[in-house]
Amino acid sequence: MTSALSAAKAWELSTTVRSWWPDVARDLPWRASRDPWQVLVSEVMAQQTQVDRVIPKWTAFLERFPTVHDAAEASAGDLIQMWDGLGYNRRALLLHRCAGEVVHQHEGVFPDDLATLLTLPGIGPYTARAVLAFAFERDVAVVDTNVGRVLARVSGASLAAPEVQATADELVPDGAGWEWNQAVLDFGATVCSKRAPRCAECPVRPICAWAGNGPDPAVGSAAVSVRQSRFAGSDRQGRGRLIAALRNGPMPRSDALDTLGFGSDSARAERVFATLLRDEMIVSTDETVALP
Repeated sequence: MTSALSAAKAWELSTTVRSWWPDVARDLPWRASRDPWQVLVSEVMAQQTQVDRVIPKWTAFLERFPTVHDAAEASAGDLIQMWDGLGYNRRALLLHRCAGEVVHQHEGVFPDDLATLLTLPGIGPYTARAVLAFAFERDVAVVDTNVGRVLARVSGASLAAPEVQATADELVPDGAGWEWNQAVLDFGATVCSKRAPRCAECPVRPICAWAGNGPDPAVGSAAVSVRQSRFAGSDRQGRGRLIAALRNGPMPRSDALDTLGFGSDSARAERVFATLLRDEMIVSTDETVALP
C-alpha cells in the first residue's frame, strides 16, 4: 500500500509539525520515562479518557504498582480498584493479564519487537507501536484517532486503514520516531482537533487539502473515532455501577443484581451479570459477589 501523500507533501508535513512542536509540547509526566511498563500504563489509561484525568491516576497507579512485577503479583481486583474514575474497567483486567504474561513468559522484560508485543493480552496495533516508539524510541508510526484525522484532512480524502498506516509510516523521520509521534499526537489533539480545528492558525494550512473547507474528509476515515453509543441506561453503565460498588467490598448476589440498576428487568440483570462473569471482571458464589 502506498502513501496517500506525495513525497514532497509528506516531507513538508513532517518538517512543519516537528518545527511547531517544541514551543507548544504538552507537559505529560510519562514523556520523561522510557520504562515500557510506565509507557504502557499511560497508553492504556489514555484510551478514550481525557489526558487531564489520566495524569493523577497514572501517578497514583504507579505508586501502587511501580513495576510490571508488582502488577503481576497483585490480584486483578487490586488493579481494578486503582482504575476507579477511568472507566472501561476491563482495561485494568487486561493490563493485569499483560503484566503476568511479561513476567511469566518473558522473565519480566518487555518484548521490543512488534510481533511479540502483539501477542500480549490487551495489546493492539496502536499500543504495541506506542510502546516501541515511546519506550524503545523506535522509528515506527503510532496511529490513533488524532493522527488518522490529520492524515485524512491533509490528504483531502477518506482513507482506508492500510492507507493510514502506510502514510503514517512514510512520515517518520529517521532517528526521530519518539519526537515525531509525540509532535503529531499533540498537533491532532490541540490544532487539528475533531470539533474545533484551528485552521486559521494551522502551520500546515498551506499544504492541507481540506483547510476547513467543505465536508470533512476525516469523517468516516479509518482510524478516526466515531460517536459512541449512548451510555445512560446502557449495559456498560450497569456493569460500571456494579464494579464501582464492589470496590467497597463483596456483596450478596441478590444485591449485586439490584446494583446493576435495571429495575424489574431481572432477565437483563442476569444477562449483564453473566457477561461480567464471562469476562472475569467479577467472581461469584451462590451467596456473594466480589472483584477477582
